[in-house]
Amino acid sequence: MRKEKLEEINKIINELKTIKKEIVNKESKFLKSVPYDCLLNNGQTITRERLIKGSNDGSAVIVLPVTKDNEIVLTIEPRVFTKRTVGIGLPAGYIEKGEEPLNAAIRELKEETGLIGKEVISMGGFYQDMGISSAYNRLFLIKDCIETFETNPDPGEFVKYIKCRYSEALELIELGYIEGCNAIITLERAKKYIKRR
Repeated sequence: MRKEKLEEINKIINELKTIKKEIVNKESKFLKSVPYDCLLNNGQTITRERLIKGSNDGSAVIVLPVTKDNEIVLTIEPRVFTKRTVGIGLPAGYIEKGEEPLNAAIRELKEETGLIGKEVISMGGFYQDMGISSAYNRLFLIKDCIETFETNPDPGEFVKYIKCRYSEALELIELGYIEGCNAIITLERAKKYIKRR
């Protein structure tokens, strides 16, 4: 890992670090839990709770942007319930009702980084948490990305991004900087598509 790149990352982490959290007495408008009794084919009934996110099931896209210079783009943003309170990951976001996953990937990339790319590769997906949710995350690699737009994050969203080598991103996993499963799975799946250096 280049020393100057690690210094850049640590500076952004320090800027976005949470310094205080307090529980507020408000009803959640985003998350809700719905209990179900589920009859199995074997005649047994089990009770489960389903987590609902927003007005949808919480399905999302995770995007691995690769620039024309073969660098990848990582996002750094507050993740207030983690130990560090800041997470390093990839551009990602929820798929809006009626939106195709590919369009959601292009939209999220543009909103969070201002980048657009030429070639989009679908790398499959995975269930986020099969025990409580039907949310299915879809993974995309977008190649030949260039900066063309101002970022347009959602209200309350503070996203910074950095460019680095693919090998450095893998090293950030080993160093404990990248800890979210969305980014780790996406970076691992991308190995066959990215030129190593």
